[in-house]
Amino acid sequence: MRVRKLTFAALAVAATLSLTACNDEDLTGQGDPSAASTASPSGGSGSDSSNGSEKAGGQQDAGSESGSGGGGAEKCRTDDLDISATDGTIGGDTEGTVVVEFKNLGGKDCVLAAYAGVDLKTGSGPLSAERTGQEADTTVLKDGESTFFGVTYPMNDSGGSGVSVSALLVTPPNETKSFSVEWPGSNTLPVTDGSGSSVKVGPMGSAGQGGES
Repeated sequence: MRVRKLTFAALAVAATLSLTACNDEDLTGQGDPSAASTASPSGGSGSDSSNGSEKAGGQQDAGSESGSGGGGAEKCRTDDLDISATDGTIGGDTEGTVVVEFKNLGGKDCVLAAYAGVDLKTGSGPLSAERTGQEADTTVLKDGESTFFGVTYPMNDSGGSGVSVSALLVTPPNETKSFSVEWPGSNTLPVTDGSGSSVKVGPMGSAGQGGES
């Protein structure tokens, strides 16, 4: 009986040791997941970060494309234009014509709106030209190219001395700086009663090279 009791005791001890070993393995297995839980969020952040970078990159590219596509040429500045004027009057015309040329020397394309500002310097003071009212779209003047517009004025057929004209002041569209050129048209304008300007300015492109309208 004693031998049998000792055998049972030994078996009980062995079973206890076996259970303890199993519990130790379980605890060890539960210790590893702490490392796994650290790795898993890290992996997730990397994935999210990667996706975020791709999205940010996509938005950046789209913004760049939008900027390059939407960003047009700037307005033509007075200092970037070579401004000149020639007599474009054709024999038999009832009105005189001066053709003004804008040549782009700014090194890049620029934008011109419909009308430039035009004033004549006369012996009776400055005289502002009125717009003809012709429709004209905003145009892009390419680097090195020119555009022309006409300034019309009444001929002095009165036989009197009239009003002398010495210069033409031209202000590009949307600019405040004017450029003075020598007046190439008739030396005088007929005297008016001052009821309004008899000088008209056409929109950009309203005259061709050589005075053709």
